[in-house]
Amino acid sequence: MTTLKEARRHGLPALSMLVCALLLVACSSSRQRAPVEDRRASPKVTTTAEARRDVVPSSPGSDNAGKPGYYTVKPQDTLVRIALDNGQNWKDLARWNSLENPNLIEVGQVLRVIPPGVDPSLPVSRPVTGSKVETRPLETKPAGTAASGPATSTATAPASSAAAAPPAGGDEAVNWMWPASGPVTTNFDETKSKGLSISGKAGDAVLAAADGRVVYAGSGLRGYGNLVIVKHNSTFLTAYAHNQLLLVKEDQVVRQGQKIAEMGSTDSESVKLHFEIRRQGKPVDPARLLPPR
Repeated sequence: MTTLKEARRHGLPALSMLVCALLLVACSSSRQRAPVEDRRASPKVTTTAEARRDVVPSSPGSDNAGKPGYYTVKPQDTLVRIALDNGQNWKDLARWNSLENPNLIEVGQVLRVIPPGVDPSLPVSRPVTGSKVETRPLETKPAGTAASGPATSTATAPASSAAAAPPAGGDEAVNWMWPASGPVTTNFDETKSKGLSISGKAGDAVLAAADGRVVYAGSGLRGYGNLVIVKHNSTFLTAYAHNQLLLVKEDQVVRQGQKIAEMGSTDSESVKLHFEIRRQGKPVDPARLLPPR
């Protein structure tokens, strides 16, 4: 580009010199400016892989949450507690839910609490015992939990533990009797006491209130001490708590009036039997089903 000095030196006319000056100004103003960076945040694009990593894994069985026949595990729950509250054998729950370790269940996990293929809206009538089932001998060897060997104890009910007259047929037809001969010290209460407290001396006989099968014998249920749970049919089960000695094993068939434990004070401040009757897992007042004394 020709400058003003060069134009004068070459003798260019004044008008040409003015044109040159204007061209110089135009060239300098048309130079490209440096790019300006836009620092405003742009929305992040999440890939499919990143989205999968951000998803919190759901609890086992969560697809069945809230459905009839299923139970969602809560804090402090155990499989034995869930089975008791639903009137089932804890071993059945473990099998129905394919639990490799029954002691490992997690909060939020959804468990099946009715047999597979059973419509939860229909009642199930199925007796526990049958003609092909044989009773096992009782154990009299001192122990803190379930028995593990042969014995010859055949204790029967005391006179005050007479059986009630059998009601109409079906699963409701359970011929109940009192499980201990002592006085009742605590009555049934839906919120405070889910059964009866029957007092006595350490070692007093605890008797099966009706025919059935032992579905639990141990001390793994908090607040119950040494506990026996007997399932009588698909509707009823009974619980016998705070024993000092258990004389039966799980899966053992017992007969009404059979000695299944000795009264004690495990997990209790005094010697007593805490006795529950549960109908489809829900506690009912035993005094309404047991015969008058």
